[in-house]
Amino acid sequence: MLELLSQPEAWISLLTLTFLEIVLGIDNIVFISILAGKLPEATQAKARKIGLGLALLTRLILLCGLAWMVKLTSPLFHVMQHPVSGRDLILLIGGLFLLGKATHEIHGKLEGADGEQSAKVAPTFVSIIVQIMLLDIVFSLDSVITAVGMVDEIAIMVTAVIVAMIVMLIFVDTVSSFIDQHPTFKILALSFLILIGFVLVLEGVHREIPKGYIYFAMAFSFGVEMINLKIRKKKTAKLELRKPFR
Repeated sequence: MLELLSQPEAWISLLTLTFLEIVLGIDNIVFISILAGKLPEATQAKARKIGLGLALLTRLILLCGLAWMVKLTSPLFHVMQHPVSGRDLILLIGGLFLLGKATHEIHGKLEGADGEQSAKVAPTFVSIIVQIMLLDIVFSLDSVITAVGMVDEIAIMVTAVIVAMIVMLIFVDTVSSFIDQHPTFKILALSFLILIGFVLVLEGVHREIPKGYIYFAMAFSFGVEMINLKIRKKKTAKLELRKPFR
């Protein structure tokens, strides 16, 4: 490890991979924040921390099991002459789950069912953690595949994953608070999750979409919503100034 630290190439690889791991982890933070927000306020922070802790653990286990990761890309069976591997199944199932979950959450927001007392079953702490853990596996797979594809040294991979997760732990509460305070951003975030789920499904059937297009679309939508937020604040401020005094 000390020899690696003395090499400029190793530092460049570490910084680049850490940045990519943070970018890839943003969708994970959004999903964890939305799910944890369904719990009582007293346990939300705990659920977020446990969720990110499980994400870190999953990534490290996958990195340490590189031999098993290689086997995941080997075909298990064929469907109409198309090979299907373990990775394909994980991406396909995870993508479908993400599509269904995000669509259900958006429906609940629009129809007003979210948080109502008439809900059939209130989410429990354990059920939320299980859902987070299942999606962590899918998000971690994407993250680890990126790490393996960029760097050869396992020490650099592990360091980058840990540093990225520390950064996410620091900002997860800020992101969650922002999403809770701005309902339109919650819908936007859920829409991002639908997009990510669709991409995962496509990757599961061997249809690759350059990630740059996805990130550009998300960044553009986020930028437009930030402009809308500033416009709404200005309008609200003007209305308050025009209120007559009684």
